[in-house]
Amino acid sequence: MHTIDTVQAIYAAFGRGDVDFILSQLSDDIEWEYDAPDSDVPWLQPRRGKDGAQRFFQELGNTMDIQSFQVTRILGDAQLAVGLVDIAFVVKRTGKRVQERDEVHLWHFDANGKVSRFRHRIDTLTQSRACSP
Repeated sequence: MHTIDTVQAIYAAFGRGDVDFILSQLSDDIEWEYDAPDSDVPWLQPRRGKDGAQRFFQELGNTMDIQSFQVTRILGDAQLAVGLVDIAFVVKRTGKRVQERDEVHLWHFDANGKVSRFRHRIDTLTQSRACSP
């Protein structure tokens, strides 16, 4: 499966809440939010391995109410796919709403066709402020 097809399948699984499928597409030692700067945003914490990725999805469910999630474009080659996403959500703890246009998702693939690294490129200041009371 090409990287674009894999990422499309991952986004479809996300839409139906199928975290098990998503985890099956990840390498055992995936770097989730690789090289991310320190952040007080719970879902932007660096994690490692499938357990770490699973905690990310649990964190999403615990901390945000996603109002809309639209993949607008996926670009890719044999080792990298880039997803552009429009998303709107409310941080449950604060009630603050965040809307991102063209949020960037970087999906790096290993030689076995599994996602080995993932990273969001987003407006971290806006998301940090939304998490603060």
